[in-house]
Amino acid sequence: MATSSFPFPRRAPVRFTFALSLVVLVVFALVPAGAVAVISFTDLKGLPGLPVHWVGWENYIDYFGKGHRADNWNAFKNTIIFASLTVVTQITLALLVAVLLNGKLKGRNFYRSVVFMPTVLGVTVTALVWSLMMNPSGGPMQSLLGLFGTDSAFLGDPKIALYLVIFVQVWMNMGVSVVIFIAGLQAIPAELYEVATIDGASSRQAFWYVTFPMLAPSVTANVLLGIVSAMQSYQLTFVLTGAMNKATQVLSLQVYQLSFGTRGGTALTQSQGYAASISMIQFLLVGAISLGTMVWLRRRERVL
Repeated sequence: MATSSFPFPRRAPVRFTFALSLVVLVVFALVPAGAVAVISFTDLKGLPGLPVHWVGWENYIDYFGKGHRADNWNAFKNTIIFASLTVVTQITLALLVAVLLNGKLKGRNFYRSVVFMPTVLGVTVTALVWSLMMNPSGGPMQSLLGLFGTDSAFLGDPKIALYLVIFVQVWMNMGVSVVIFIAGLQAIPAELYEVATIDGASSRQAFWYVTFPMLAPSVTANVLLGIVSAMQSYQLTFVLTGAMNKATQVLSLQVYQLSFGTRGGTALTQSQGYAASISMIQFLLVGAISLGTMVWLRRRERVL
């Protein structure tokens, strides 16, 4: 009797599920993405009743032109700094915390819940909590600095505002990375550690030559998720520092600002066409960085 490797008794429900998922993906992802690409070649404004004209590459030329070069370069630079520091810090801390919480630690389930809790609070709640914590007019962190005879404007200081937003971003999203690392740690066979111990490997050597290589897929997943999340994040920055703060302006926040007219506070400042062109540039940037990182990490997985 012939046997099948297909894991489900019937193919029809699986095909229907995949077809339904494909329809949802097309309707709610591919179609809006295509619409944004088309809008980027128009002069669409936020005011109803205004005629829409096809302007071709004008929005893209305008983006790289001298008139917007300073603001756009500032947003681009902040985006790269924000994404780079967020990913490196988040992955490093998450790996250390995961190794600690994967050991024989009393109450480790409670500590795991505490680490993951910021993830479920939501962006607005997290931003409001840290806004109160870093309130320069008597907030807890200001009171702590007062004990040492100093003070700070915190999010109002352009020199440190971006780094404070990075700190909150890492605090909020690190729980997901920790969970992924813990799952990877628990999938490592215990026999590998036994062999390493027999060979006389120390705890540090066991980590570098057993644990870390076996965590390569987890590192890849965390890095890719971190890059996409950081480069597309704007809500946290918006709530913490507002849309007009040049020190924390990033590409995604710039798109939001131009699309919904937060500049100047009126609808007259909206420019969906120009914002859509920035969104497409950001899409290409995120795609190129993510694809390049994935290819490099996959090769590292095979080497390790």
